Amino acid sequence: MSAEHLFISDVHLGAHPPKKEAEIEHSLICLIKYAIRNKAKLYVLGDLFDYWMEFPNSDFIPQVGKPVLEAFKNYNTEVGQCLFVTGNHDNWTRGYFKSLGFDVEPNFRSLQIFDRNVLVMHGDGHWQNHPSLSRPLLHRILRSKLFLMVYQGILPKSVAINLMRLFSNTTRKIDDKDPNPLNNNAKFILEQSEVNVVLSGHDHIPRVETFNSGLYINLGTFFHHGTLVRGFENSFDLVHWDAESSTFTSFEKHHQHS
Repeated sequence: MSAEHLFISDVHLGAHPPKKEAEIEHSLICLIKYAIRNKAKLYVLGDLFDYWMEFPNSDFIPQVGKPVLEAFKNYNTEVGQCLFVTGNHDNWTRGYFKSLGFDVEPNFRSLQIFDRNVLVMHGDGHWQNHPSLSRPLLHRILRSKLFLMVYQGILPKSVAINLMRLFSNTTRKIDDKDPNPLNNNAKFILEQSEVNVVLSGHDHIPRVETFNSGLYINLGTFFHHGTLVRGFENSFDLVHWDAESSTFTSFEKHHQHS
């Protein structure tokens, strides 16, 4: 097993002005290259893209984040499959991510990392079909095969993509920034299962919550906070990534000095 595990979420490629987009891509590609050099295990916990939609029986692939996907493809070839838990902004995939070597998970994944039982998910609901942790109705509708079939059957590709891009931009700005729902969900999971560590993103609030039954870390946003979780045998830590020096600092220390 790799000695180092790196978890990222909420990059939202395609959502930013060109200069900011280029900076985010550069930072993430540097992280991927770091993972290749050090044989670190990489995980993406949703919303790598701000919008993503593939169409059936078509070679049309969204033209966003291509350099990043090429870097991930190299990682998947040289190190091993990166687990990609799709989020509420990038779950409309029909196999392209798999073709690049990703291990694609639409819901959640339970992992054994060293001696810890780790649950990774995006954070937009759904855990073992438990009613208190189901996705909001709108998210269930948008993920349904029926909605996707009707949406893509009625609209031309360019219109469908542009509408989704507009909707994604709107929902990203109005998402509730209250940490309590995900904190409560994590506490419930830790109390009701053998899970020791819960990792997610989604609400864009980086934080570490320690409960009697285990640990919850929200990864925050890679695009804004530059944060991720770094796991070793004895710890899971919320850290800030500096691409220019290829170094990590604790999020708390970085936040105090920023």
